[in-house]
Amino acid sequence: MPLIQQLPSHLADMIAAGEVVERPASVVKELLENTIDAGASAVSVELRGGGMSLIRVSDNGCGIAPEELPTAFLRHATSKLRTEKDLSCIGTLGFRGEALAAIAAVSRIEITSRRRGAARGARMSLEGGTAGAVEECGCPEGTTISVHNLFFNTPARMKFMKKDSAEASAAAAVVQHEALSHARISFKLTRDGTEQLYTPGDGKLLSAIYSALGREFALSLLAVEGSGSAVAVDGFATRSLQGRGTRAMQHFFVNGRYVKSPLLSAALEEAYRNQIMKGKFPGCVLHLSLPLDAVDVNVHPAKTVVKFLNERAVFDAVYYAVKSALEQGGERPAAPAPSPRPAQPTPADSPAPPKQNASFYQTMTAQEFRARTAPGKPLTSFSLQQGANTPVSEWGGSITVADSVQPTSKSVPPSPATAARIPPLAPQAHPAAENAADCPPASISAAPPASFTPAVDADTPHTDPLAGQEQLEPSAEPPWRIAGEVLRTYIIAEDNQGTVWLIDKHAAHERVNFDRMKRNAEPIMGQQLLTPEAVALSADACAVLLEHLDLLNQFGFEAEDFGDGTILCRTCPAEIDAGDIAPALEEIADQLLRTGRADPDGARDVMLHTMACKAAIKAGMVSGEQELRVLVDKVQKGEIQFCPHGRPVKVKLSRYELEKMFKRA
Repeated sequence: MPLIQQLPSHLADMIAAGEVVERPASVVKELLENTIDAGASAVSVELRGGGMSLIRVSDNGCGIAPEELPTAFLRHATSKLRTEKDLSCIGTLGFRGEALAAIAAVSRIEITSRRRGAARGARMSLEGGTAGAVEECGCPEGTTISVHNLFFNTPARMKFMKKDSAEASAAAAVVQHEALSHARISFKLTRDGTEQLYTPGDGKLLSAIYSALGREFALSLLAVEGSGSAVAVDGFATRSLQGRGTRAMQHFFVNGRYVKSPLLSAALEEAYRNQIMKGKFPGCVLHLSLPLDAVDVNVHPAKTVVKFLNERAVFDAVYYAVKSALEQGGERPAAPAPSPRPAQPTPADSPAPPKQNASFYQTMTAQEFRARTAPGKPLTSFSLQQGANTPVSEWGGSITVADSVQPTSKSVPPSPATAARIPPLAPQAHPAAENAADCPPASISAAPPASFTPAVDADTPHTDPLAGQEQLEPSAEPPWRIAGEVLRTYIIAEDNQGTVWLIDKHAAHERVNFDRMKRNAEPIMGQQLLTPEAVALSADACAVLLEHLDLLNQFGFEAEDFGDGTILCRTCPAEIDAGDIAPALEEIADQLLRTGRADPDGARDVMLHTMACKAAIKAGMVSGEQELRVLVDKVQKGEIQFCPHGRPVKVKLSRYELEKMFKRA
């Protein structure tokens, strides 16, 4: 057996750093929590190279005494805990005493700090966890920590970092969360010399929401306030008609700490039951206040997951507070006026801060910025004689086509050689027309007999039918028939065994699209937008899409970072409408965050799922008999069993089950 020996302290610090410091956003989070605990009223964050080159956090808090600077970077050194009893009532954000030591172990750090009322401050440098001498210096009251060259001594971690834009967006999400949790503090975020975020710090939550999440979201909110069983809830939630495509805009804070909680999301969404469109999710910024000993915050390394002593009371408090706000309605909150800027902490060696970016208070929003291109015209329904080799489209009557594609107004006469080989088409009757009494009311009558002249010379070589179309081959009568369609959603089919099938046409068509795209090796065709589409997203959603820009481009999305959590889309897949771009990107981002971040194949399937869904026939659309028949044939032949999301596409009702319902069996 190998000898057991104690690890060197430096190696132990690097291992601990791997648990605490995952990426630049982790560093920003730990440093910001320290500034908040230090009682700062103004905080400045500067990023360069996505945070890999430089992270500088300055505050005007209480500062650190010169003699305490070396101690601050030792493991398990903290000013926030004294006894084991303090663990049962943690009221600070940082408390474990590992953050500074972990960050110092994998970077080069320079810290300057001056206590309030002190004549001079102190400076100290560290490299790879090794501290230098403490020097006296002049600096503003508060603390400034500069983290240079993150992971310079851990190349194994360095290779897992994303693009600078993605890392910067993840760090911006952290600043955004802290700004929403502490409206009394003014936060400023500068990225590569450009100001990205500024909150006034006037103590008004709506001001912080307006600055961090945008004007459009702020104006969609209702005030929420309630309490019960020692749990108080206040904040804002979106109106019922302002549902989002994902849960990305749900922000919960417990005693000033940003948390991710399925319990709180469930309580919020339960309050919107029967009041929000299916498939949409409410957004919110809700603060919960409860006794410190009623919540455990030390259950997750990142401290974003908490446990409640009384989950029922917490659920009820959120549910009834939001429910009451929705029932009362209320006026839309007025957009906050810009507040005067407090003095921002500026380190002595920093360049002059850039001029104020007034974009947060301009009246033009992202929605007003983009002039949406008019959606394509609906495809006109044509009734062609069902002869041999007549192409039948899978797509519904609402599929859009380019404005330049127009149906021909007259037929092109065939060449003499071609005409000699084309037999005349005999009139064909509808299969069910021989016995009108057997034809159900929901069935569709056949088109009247008509001749058909091909638009392309038969001698001209041609390829397979266009993508998205099916070629019906003449075959024997299938052992099933379409009896009709109900609710413009479910197809009713009957087989020769006396079994009735209900088929979800959207789910079936979605699977058809997915399978076709999956096996198609050709690139997805994109359509250039006349006006680029600016899609405002949450910081997390924006970050994950920026990580997968190459993947988006492979599937027809040409997008780029537009700043302030906005993606600018210049090209979208030809198979989806321009109006579906924002929901599609939101859904892609949500699924990538949950399933596909580190799995290229999984990320590709996420893209295909979303594109197949957006291009499929929607429930409520009017569908022709021929396109319904294509779907039914595929389902009944067993080619389609489930939609890409795993939902069944058909439900079986046997003759016995039907007769039992009517008391015949």
